[in-house]
Amino acid sequence: MKNLIEISKIVTKKKVRKIEIFDDNSLRHKNSKFNEFYESLMGGKFKNDRDASTALYGCSPTDDKYRQLKSRFRKRLLNTLFFLDINVPSTSNYDRAYYTVNKDWTLVKILLSNNANFTAATLARQILTIALKFQFADIIVNWCRILRKEASLTNDEKAFEEYDQYIKQYSNILDAEIRSEELYQRVIINYYKPYQKTTSLREKIDTYCDALIGLSEIYESPVVIYNMYLVWAYRHEMLYEFESLLDICNRAENYITENPLFHQEEKLTTFNLKKMSSFLHLRDYKRGKINAEKCLISVLEGSEKWFEFLEYYILLCFHTQNFENAYAIHTKATTNNKFKSLSTSSKEKWYCYEAYLNVLSDIDEDGGELKNNINKKNFKLNKFVLDPILHHRELRILTVHLVIAQILYYLKKRSYGNVTEKIERLKGYSLRQLKKEDYFRTTQFIRLLQQLLKSGYKSKNLSNTEKYYNRLLKHKFYYRGLLSEIEIIPYENVWDLILKIIN
Repeated sequence: MKNLIEISKIVTKKKVRKIEIFDDNSLRHKNSKFNEFYESLMGGKFKNDRDASTALYGCSPTDDKYRQLKSRFRKRLLNTLFFLDINVPSTSNYDRAYYTVNKDWTLVKILLSNNANFTAATLARQILTIALKFQFADIIVNWCRILRKEASLTNDEKAFEEYDQYIKQYSNILDAEIRSEELYQRVIINYYKPYQKTTSLREKIDTYCDALIGLSEIYESPVVIYNMYLVWAYRHEMLYEFESLLDICNRAENYITENPLFHQEEKLTTFNLKKMSSFLHLRDYKRGKINAEKCLISVLEGSEKWFEFLEYYILLCFHTQNFENAYAIHTKATTNNKFKSLSTSSKEKWYCYEAYLNVLSDIDEDGGELKNNINKKNFKLNKFVLDPILHHRELRILTVHLVIAQILYYLKKRSYGNVTEKIERLKGYSLRQLKKEDYFRTTQFIRLLQQLLKSGYKSKNLSNTEKYYNRLLKHKFYYRGLLSEIEIIPYENVWDLILKIIN
């Protein structure tokens, strides 16, 4: 009862008239500006303040009406964070517990600031049990500092020593976790550097890996162990050691299976995506398909990660010439009701996949089931090949891939004037807009196309192609989710297809 009295006094003095949050009830008011703002954001209709202010009020972003709405909207969103539904099936017990103890940490701080010390200590003792169970070192240290203070004020020496011991023990563990996070973050800083530069970091990253092994041998913290596996995974990926990457991911998955208490869905998904990356780079369709089908069952359908798995899966199909399965994956993704909510760049990538499926179907003389399925779709191939294809600068590489698809189509039709026009366009991109460091493979492939142009589209007249082709073989395809690295079909395979068409 003492707890309730303390809390009631605080609420009575400082309660608000209404808690503004986004819940099912508030979102039923379809005429509300809040609801319109929310639905438009979720539907991807607003990219900036100008889009939002124009749609909502027909005014500029600096107008007081819009600024006031945006401020209140932001406050309502933040309030809603305290009432998230963490009981959805995809949320692990570990993640639920961490959310709960952090929310309660805020409550304890509020209680202490309002001199409700008894209630704060009671809640802290309850939450400490959960924190100890899941080994939340940061939470344990902070809770025990509060409880140690309370024990000193109540002259409870036994409790004081118990909490003091926890602080000393878990402060060391927390230091180890902070160090493991630092090493992981140092790897991430270098992760997106060009492949040529990542290989030169081998000695430094090996030092990080060894340090994490040492920490994991001293402290059985799930944070330290997860960071150890992640750093090793990134290390093997950055050095193009994909069989070793698979081994590390399997070991991490075994750790998660053997320690269900520390299961984190986000970490498991990360390791499974790394496995998909391995199968893509190894062009191992058989194992990749098994992994993809297994993971797609456990990942929430329509989620961002679900689409990410499908992207790696469809790229694997393209790279291993399993085009009929690529068609099935494309249909699965684009017919999902969440597809329209994807970012523009993501939707444009899926359009590229569709364009390639149609072009490849058209130039395949054997036809088959893929051609039958493609003919049932609404994609207008004749309209596509006439499309000038203009993307913003950040999506320019997708323009390159779509122009290459047009080149394949026109080569098959012996429409060499159109092929010449497209090659000249790519040459311009290569010279003026594609940085060699970021688009090395793309640049080499465009140079191959220039040799094709010089040959008059006769294979017997081709010359000076070997050096560019060998550069493609030496500088291997390497995809980490960056738009600049995507290749719907590896360039060397596209070149082989071109030679087959012109022979």
